[in-house]
Amino acid sequence: MTSLRRNGLILVSMLMLAQPAWAALFGNDEEVTRQMQALQQRVEALDARLAKLEQSIQQNQSMLDMLKDVEALKAEVARLRGQSEVQANQLDTLGKRQNDLYADLDQRIVELAKAAKPVPAADAAQPVAPDSQAASGTVAKPAADGSAQADPLAESRSYEGALALFRDAKYTDAIAGFKNFLKTYPASTLAANAQYWIGYSYYALKDYKTSLAHQQKLVATYPDSPKVPDALLNVATNQIELDDMAAARKTLKDLVAKHPGTPAAKLAARRLAAIK
Repeated sequence: MTSLRRNGLILVSMLMLAQPAWAALFGNDEEVTRQMQALQQRVEALDARLAKLEQSIQQNQSMLDMLKDVEALKAEVARLRGQSEVQANQLDTLGKRQNDLYADLDQRIVELAKAAKPVPAADAAQPVAPDSQAASGTVAKPAADGSAQADPLAESRSYEGALALFRDAKYTDAIAGFKNFLKTYPASTLAANAQYWIGYSYYALKDYKTSLAHQQKLVATYPDSPKVPDALLNVATNQIELDDMAAARKTLKDLVAKHPGTPAAKLAARRLAAIK
């Protein structure tokens, strides 16, 4: 209760106590009584206004406290949003070079498994007698490079060994393994895949010019290979790293146009939108 309100109540009490004495002094004057009642009503009205004013002040104080809390929360949200944007930018920067490496890796592994189907062991283990070959007029056909026909199991092991090195981030060893595979099995159905991983290993080593050359070699040497879209995506990635944005945009546009629906084309479309 404010001091003004308290003083008003004291004044009303004194006037009410003084009313009998006043009446004795001036007599039972109706005018005096009327004035006293009017004064009491004014004091009561003032007291009511003071009560409302006090309540309004308390409410306004609550609103001020709430506004302070809101402003504090806004500042905290702004600070957290800034931290989030910084972290997102850092993650985007750190993950840029790893994006292609792990994008659709599962699908690539499935493709590799399908391409590396060995001949059934029972058929591969059955030797054919020389007399039988002569009688039937059939002989073992040499490979395209003049060597004896490759053993599918050995071919698969050679490829998988190099791929395991790549997965373990031993990129220099992986390059040597895949090059040896291509030298030993140049006509393999996995030759384009091996060429791709050579290019990508150089990319992982940040040798972008060499990586670019190997991926372009894949596109030129194996134009019908399912690895061409992935190779083109890596070509564009290397061009971006080499700051050749015009060439990168052209490569990405060609990839989207010539290989629609492929995972590499979908990634290319997103990347193209990001670098425009």
